[in-house]
Amino acid sequence: MLKTLTDLFNALKPQAAEQSDPEHQLQLATAVLLVEVSRSDSNMSQLERRTAFQTLQEKFALTEDEVARLFELAEREASEAHDLHRFTSRINAGFNDAQKLRIIQNLWRVVFADGQLSAHENHLMRRVADLLHVRPGVNMVAKLRAEAEGRE
Repeated sequence: MLKTLTDLFNALKPQAAEQSDPEHQLQLATAVLLVEVSRSDSNMSQLERRTAFQTLQEKFALTEDEVARLFELAEREASEAHDLHRFTSRINAGFNDAQKLRIIQNLWRVVFADGQLSAHENHLMRRVADLLHVRPGVNMVAKLRAEAEGRE
C-alpha cells in the first residue's frame, strides 16, 4: 500500500509523468481523453463519469481504486494540458487501428451517456478522431453505434 501511494504521488510530479512506464502512459492518455469528452459540454454528468470509469476498468482490467486514482490523475493532467496532441500521440504510438477505433467508440459512449450531444462534444470528437487518424466515415459509424446503444 505504501508503494502504491508513493507511486501515485510520484506520478503527480510533472517529470514523473513523462518517465513512467509506457502502459501507464497509455492508460493515462486514454483516461485524459475520457475526461475531456465527459466535461466538454461544461457538465460532467454522473452517467458520463460512470461510463468513463467502466470504460477504463474494462479496457485496462483495473480495480475500482486504480480507476479512481487514474481518473483523478487524468483530471489533473487534462486541466493543465494545452492541447490533446501529447495524449493522442501516445495512443497512436501504442495502439493499432482496431484499438484506436475501440477508444473512439468508448468516447462516443461517454458522450451519449447523458442522452445528449452538444456542439462542443461533437466538435471535440471530430478533432480527437482526426488526431487518432480515424477516418471520418469510421468515426461516424462509431458515433451511430454509440447513439443506438444509448437509446437501449
